[in-house]
Amino acid sequence: MTRDAATTPVIPGFFPDPSVCRVGEDYYLVNSSFEYAPGIPIWHSRDLRTWTQLGNVLTRESQFPAGVSAASRGIYAPTIRHRDGLFFVVGTNVERGGEQFVVTAPDPAGPWSDPIVFPGLGGIDPDLAWDDDGTCVLTYCALDEALRPEGGSLPVIAQARIDLDRGILLDGPREIWRGSGLAHPEGPHLYRRGQWWYLLTAEGGTERGHAVCVARSRSIDGPFELAPSTPLFSRRSTGFPVQNTGHADLVERDGEWAMVYLGVRPRGFTPGFHVNGRETFLARVEWVDDWPVVHTDDVLPARPDTAFADDFSSAELDPRWVSPGAALAAFVSPHPDGGVALDSRPTPAALSVRARDVRWRYEVRVDASAPVALRVRLDDQHWYEITLDGDAAEVRARIGPLEASVGSARATGDVVTLVVEAVDATRDGPDDVRFGLVDDDGERWLATLDGRYLSTEVAGGFTGRTLGLRALGPTPARVVEVRYVPLGDE
Repeated sequence: MTRDAATTPVIPGFFPDPSVCRVGEDYYLVNSSFEYAPGIPIWHSRDLRTWTQLGNVLTRESQFPAGVSAASRGIYAPTIRHRDGLFFVVGTNVERGGEQFVVTAPDPAGPWSDPIVFPGLGGIDPDLAWDDDGTCVLTYCALDEALRPEGGSLPVIAQARIDLDRGILLDGPREIWRGSGLAHPEGPHLYRRGQWWYLLTAEGGTERGHAVCVARSRSIDGPFELAPSTPLFSRRSTGFPVQNTGHADLVERDGEWAMVYLGVRPRGFTPGFHVNGRETFLARVEWVDDWPVVHTDDVLPARPDTAFADDFSSAELDPRWVSPGAALAAFVSPHPDGGVALDSRPTPAALSVRARDVRWRYEVRVDASAPVALRVRLDDQHWYEITLDGDAAEVRARIGPLEASVGSARATGDVVTLVVEAVDATRDGPDDVRFGLVDDDGERWLATLDGRYLSTEVAGGFTGRTLGLRALGPTPARVVEVRYVPLGDE
C-alpha cells in the first residue's frame, strides 16, 4: 500500500520538534523528550523516509538529571548541526530557568559531552548557525522581560554570538525578529542559501493554529523581511486529518531541499483528540523567486516498522526504553532467570516505551510471584493501568483528581501476560483502550475505557502516550518479555 507524506508520519509516536542535519549521504534527526530519560532521541536515515534510532543524546546524570522534571517540562526543542567533523546539539532544560546548553560528539551515536551552559539566555528552542567569518550564533525564542519590545509582547526571536570553545557569550542577547504577527513566534532556524540568510520560525502556538513562517535578510542578524506568502505552511482552519503542523527544520542535498515538521492526528468528535503526541512528518521544498515553497504530495514507500519484541537478553537496553521520574539504571537490572527485574520506585518511574500507532497491542509476560503494573500514561494525572498482585488482577483509571477501580479478575498460573490494546472507538473518542490478561485459563478482557481522557486535548501538555512497567512492592518484579504490534492499517 502506498502512503502519502501529508498524512503519514515518517517517525510516528511522541517524537516532536524535529531537527535534522546531513553529513555526506547520511541524515541525523533529534526530537524533544521533556521529562523522560534518557533524553533527546537521535535517529539516522539515508533517504529521510526510513529512520532508525541510534540512541539518545542525554544518557548521564551530569547531562540531564533524571526524575527532576515534572510532566511536559525538562528538555525542549533541540537542534542538531554538524561542522568541522563535530556534531552539535543545542537545547533547553526548562528546569534551569530556560538556560540554553550545547553538547558535542564526533560520533552521533555518542557518547556526547557534558553540557556547555549559556546562562542569561532565558527562553526555549535554540538554534546554532555560523556566520561567514566562522562566529557561532545562537538564536532562540526569548522569554526574558528585558527583551520585551516597548508596547509589545513576548516572546521574540533573539540572538547572541557565542564562543563554544570557552563556553561564553561574546555579546548580549538582542532581538532580531518579532514574528509575522501570529501568536508565539518560536522554534527559529537559520540557513544560508546564496546571498540570503533565511529565518524559519514556528508561530501560532503548537495547537490547531500552528504554522511555519519564513523571513530573509542579507545578514545573519537581520533586518529580516517577511515572505510575501505567509504562513509558509499550515493546516489551520481546515478539515485535513493532520493538524497542528509546525516547528520545522530544513535540510539540503545536491540542491534539493526537504523539510521535517511536527503534526498530530486527531480523531473522534469535536474538538478531535490526539493521543500519541506530536509526530515527525516530511515535506519537499522548492525555491521560487528565492523563497521556499512546501509540497506534501510525495509518496512514502511503506508504513514505518513500529513492531518489536524484547526479551531483554541484550547486554544493554534498547534506546527505545525511557522513564519519567527516575533513571532506568536506578530500578531496572537483568534478572538471573531471564528478562529484567524492576525495583520499586515512586511513581511515575516506569520502564516505558512510546505508543506509536493509531491502533496497537502491547503484551507483557510477567512472573506472577511479585506485584507489577502496566500503565498507559499521558501524565501523572491521566493514566490507565492494569495491576497484578498474586492472583488478583485489577484495572484502575485516573482522570485529573479522580481515581477508580474499573475492572478485576482472578489470574491463574505462575506466568501471566498482561495485555493492553488501543482499538477503534465505540463512543465519540479517538479510540478505546482495553485491558486484559492471558493466563492458564486463556485470554479475557477486564475493562474498556474511552481513550479521550488520555489525550492532549483533555490533559494538556506536550507529550504523548507511553506504556510503562513498574513494581508495586518491595519484591522486585520480573518482566520476562514484551511484544508490541500495530493493529490493522492506518
